[in-house]
Amino acid sequence: MLEFLTGTGLASAAGLNAYIPMLVLGLMDRFTSFVELPSAWAWLSADVTLWIIGGLLVLEVVADKIPVLDSVNDAVQTVIRPAAGGITFASGMGSETVTVQDPGSLFAGEAWVPVVIGAGMALLVHLFKATTRAGANTVTAGAAAPVLSTVEDAASTSLALAAVFLPVLVVILLIGALVGLWYLARRLFGRGRRDGSLSPEDRRFAA
Repeated sequence: MLEFLTGTGLASAAGLNAYIPMLVLGLMDRFTSFVELPSAWAWLSADVTLWIIGGLLVLEVVADKIPVLDSVNDAVQTVIRPAAGGITFASGMGSETVTVQDPGSLFAGEAWVPVVIGAGMALLVHLFKATTRAGANTVTAGAAAPVLSTVEDAASTSLALAAVFLPVLVVILLIGALVGLWYLARRLFGRGRRDGSLSPEDRRFAA
């Protein structure tokens, strides 16, 4: 059960940011004793892999906070985030962590099953994120992008860390993150609509 929650947390984190959970797993396996990746996924902690993921993470963090470019990034990530979700779900379920000392064999002999499950989870979270972002950007002329992106990065990091250290919190954190993003986007949406109905003079006064 704990390994399933670990995989779920990592896959959901990948739906918000493809590279954060991959980097968390790779760094922890490479430099700490908190995570021990199974041999099939040991490449995640290779030096070359870590440098590539780190570079892609920087690009993702920057692009996701720039209006218009964030929408293009979300379109591209429709493929990348589910792929990352499949990788992190499968590798996370098979890893030994501080909370999972004896990974189960829930999908033994069917290595493709956890990859598909993780990809599906990440895709659902990604679609929620992309739809919420698009709506908020439309009414705020892109001003919502950096705010929502920062919250999403924080949520992705929290989910990835909880998946490793305290997987029982994964479901609570995931629900909280999705509800929080929806609420924040709705607030920004409402503020954008109010600002759009004001005259230029009224907007200056409201500011």
